[in-house]
Amino acid sequence: MSLVVSNLTKRYGDKEVVSHISFEMNKPGVYAFLGTNGAGKTTSIRMMLGMLSKDEGEVTWKGEPLDPLRTDVGYLAEERGLYPKYTLMDQLVYFAKLKGVGAQEARKRINYWAERLEVLEYFYPKSEGKKRPKPMKAEQLSKGNQQKIQFMAALISDPELIILDEPLSGLDPVNSDLFKNIIREQISREKYLVMSSHQMEVIEEFCEDITILHHGKAVLQGNLNDIKKSYGRVNVMVKCEQDISGIIAAHGLPIVSETPDGYHLKVTGDEQAGAFLKSLVAQDITVIRFEMREPSLHEIFVEKAKD
Repeated sequence: MSLVVSNLTKRYGDKEVVSHISFEMNKPGVYAFLGTNGAGKTTSIRMMLGMLSKDEGEVTWKGEPLDPLRTDVGYLAEERGLYPKYTLMDQLVYFAKLKGVGAQEARKRINYWAERLEVLEYFYPKSEGKKRPKPMKAEQLSKGNQQKIQFMAALISDPELIILDEPLSGLDPVNSDLFKNIIREQISREKYLVMSSHQMEVIEEFCEDITILHHGKAVLQGNLNDIKKSYGRVNVMVKCEQDISGIIAAHGLPIVSETPDGYHLKVTGDEQAGAFLKSLVAQDITVIRFEMREPSLHEIFVEKAKD
């Protein structure tokens, strides 16, 4: 086992904000924390990294207590964590040095990641006339570009364990794709990633195993595919040329939503869905689309949060 989190607990006075959270990562991949605002995701991550003291529990990496001072961990925080008045190059070389990467090698890696993340111009500004441009500082960058620099800082030492707290928050679609491609690359290189995110589609895209937190407690935990299978195929997406509202009502099927692309219905299982489809065919309804599917992570998340 590489990463083991056992019984992680945090209290403020009588209030337990994280309650006995445990999970394991036995192989490379992505483990996800999901939860509403204030559910305890960031608090759990900070305890894992030793940034916040634990009231109970332990975190081990390859059988030893996880200590960021001795273990190379890449961390992308949700909040901006750059020094606003220092140049980008100086502080990234400094961050690399803290992780044991020499200045010359650090500059090579910085140039590589700056090009990958399309921020090279901020490290080497173009001259305007005879005036030599000054190196750029973090405060001169947009929030999205600051996030890219922080991502570079997390990856600069090529860590085996990478923790990403809301990595795509606030990014536009183009830059989200940039981050996603790099995350896929890290997965292909068999890195261990722990990711916190509100974006359900991102979790479904990358993560095999999840923990859903609510008020500091794990309300659902396990392999995402197994969780979905346990719910069964209870969603029907149907689109027809004719009006089928009467047939839907006759079968007593709850309508989740109705859009120009058709109906999203709830069924109890294959038998009820099959009877509904037979009724459509028997009444000469032209069926353009009929799809049964498991619930999405978004639907599971909303259900657990409501519960």
